[in-house]
Amino acid sequence: MTSVQTDLWEELRTTALLGTDRRPLPPASGTGALAAAAGAVDRGDPAAALLELAALATVRRRAGLLPVPAGPPQPAAPPDQRRALPDAAARRLAVLLSGRGSGTGSGTGSGTGVGALANLAELLPQWLAGARELDYRPPAALVPALLDAARARSELRGDAVALAGPLGRWLAEHNPDWSYVRRTAVESRAAGSEQTWHEGLFAERVTHLTRLRRSDPPAALELLRGTWSTERAEDRLLFLDALQEGLSEADEPFLEAALGDRSKNVRTTAAELLSTLPGSALGARMAERARALVQVADGRLLVSPPTACDSAMQRDGIAPKSPTGRGERAWWFGEVVAATPLAAWTTGFDLTHDQLLALPVSADDGDPADGEDGSDSWRDDLREAWARAAVRQQDARWARALLGPAPRRAGSVRTAGSPAKLLAVLPPAERAAWTSSFLQTHGLGDAFQLLGACATPWTPPLSTAVVAALERAAASGAYPWSHSGVLGMTERSLSPATAPAVEALAADASPDSAWAETFGRLAGTLRFRAAMLAELNDNG
Repeated sequence: MTSVQTDLWEELRTTALLGTDRRPLPPASGTGALAAAAGAVDRGDPAAALLELAALATVRRRAGLLPVPAGPPQPAAPPDQRRALPDAAARRLAVLLSGRGSGTGSGTGSGTGVGALANLAELLPQWLAGARELDYRPPAALVPALLDAARARSELRGDAVALAGPLGRWLAEHNPDWSYVRRTAVESRAAGSEQTWHEGLFAERVTHLTRLRRSDPPAALELLRGTWSTERAEDRLLFLDALQEGLSEADEPFLEAALGDRSKNVRTTAAELLSTLPGSALGARMAERARALVQVADGRLLVSPPTACDSAMQRDGIAPKSPTGRGERAWWFGEVVAATPLAAWTTGFDLTHDQLLALPVSADDGDPADGEDGSDSWRDDLREAWARAAVRQQDARWARALLGPAPRRAGSVRTAGSPAKLLAVLPPAERAAWTSSFLQTHGLGDAFQLLGACATPWTPPLSTAVVAALERAAASGAYPWSHSGVLGMTERSLSPATAPAVEALAADASPDSAWAETFGRLAGTLRFRAAMLAELNDNG
């Protein structure tokens, strides 16, 4: 910039900072052409004139720039061998990324008739997961918007980065806003390397270990063993989590050693892993403790909770103090039972799980913590601990027995543990059937977590039960927003085949009512989802 330009620009900048009411505009100056153009500016409105003079100075400066030698060309992005998205699916992605509703002629070209209020943010994850599963290559022009969307929503990153492919990683190297790609992209690479484990970012190391664990569990264990003593406690904890996949008796010596780790959380996690390992020494130790705590006598289960948490129990992951503030003996008892192999109960007492669950429970020592009758408290504690064990050990038979049939009326039966967690242990079809039965009796009030445990898209029977429950909620005078959680879930989980039924509800609802709007929007969303899933599978 020449001195003339610099002076003019500085004067303009000072005037802008102080305000044109406190500092007059600089006079026209500079070269002949610049002075003439500046002199022609109408100074009747000083603020507008200031901007015009600044524009003149900027144009002159840019026009005077001399070209510089071009830098070396950047290497091109690696080729992407995946097949291209179908045209309609590519247009759909553009709509989802822009957040534009349809019904506005947005160019989706599908004529799906989606409601104007459809929540596209709810549908983008499902679209990305579907496209990733089919291993498509997105249009290059949409990759920046895809990376931007995943930058704002971390839950999208796994699918978005995988879909963006090598072009996405190449772009991320040139834009720090997309630096998260480096931490996420490793999962989609064909093969990691030991260099990643030793030199990568923490997220890259976790991903590398997880991937290696899936393909070669012993190698992953050996890799972890090699650097274990030098890792930070919080890192050891997450690395240990990676061993859940492919857990086998070959991992037991390493996990047994981790029971002596200096980090309490690491010790607890190692104990939980060992308690899910059939035939582990920890499981045998817990079973021995459990046998001393629960006996069968006179057709009852007699509970004698621990009186202390000795060092051996603590080494096996039982904390001496309850983190929830409950009674210590009840806490120790629950921890022992939850970590005991469920098979130890049936074989030890020669009873089935149904027979065990049917037995009355009472305390054997008259501890005041049992309550006045000394029965209900320990029965609940025992069933809660069995429920935790069923979830931890993914035992469908025990989970089914603990859940029982769906309660036929509110408050009729209290299920031990978390029903949603127990439900997640069952096969998908059984989960959906149980939840459908629950909805028919209880409606939507307590169904949010149960529905969240069901596989998506929901089965047609479950979808029908949800629609019927919505209809009953509308007829009862409830407001839609009192079920906003379930309604949000229906947008991404309800079977598209229920769209006609939802449209019928919209038509039957009072015009301009909240339920009419809710049903209309839901029907539009279902149509939208049906169309977008069909487009992804369109190979024509």
